[in-house]
Amino acid sequence: MIIDGATSYLGIAKGVLVFPKVYKAGIGIGGEYGEGALRIGGRTVDYYSTAAASFGFQLGAQAKSIVLIFTNEEALKKFRDSEGWKVGVDGSVALVDVGVGKAVNTTNIKDPVVGFIFGQKGLMYNLTLEGSKFTKLDKK
Repeated sequence: MIIDGATSYLGIAKGVLVFPKVYKAGIGIGGEYGEGALRIGGRTVDYYSTAAASFGFQLGAQAKSIVLIFTNEEALKKFRDSEGWKVGVDGSVALVDVGVGKAVNTTNIKDPVVGFIFGQKGLMYNLTLEGSKFTKLDKK
């Protein structure tokens, strides 16, 4: 089935991790940080932070929203049981491009974690989650 937008993945989601605002800034050395919530069955069950560092040519700042959708129970359990889950080390995230006018084919969904990055605003552009670390926060 082909459906417009990221909402097509919500029907198969076992859990959804939502970061409404992730801020990134850098001058040669960059960093990003944001806080979000893990939702299972329509309710918030835990809170997480995301952080990453980067090196190389960069100058500027940006804000973006990140949504990770866990499509199977095993991937969700591994994420929740981890002390700090790092993209590319503890698990991979398949980024899906859902730009204007693009459709998503949900028939061939095979990845256990699917990521979406929305609303990139600012002077930097980096469509990757590689190296991002997600850590459970102690708040309810």
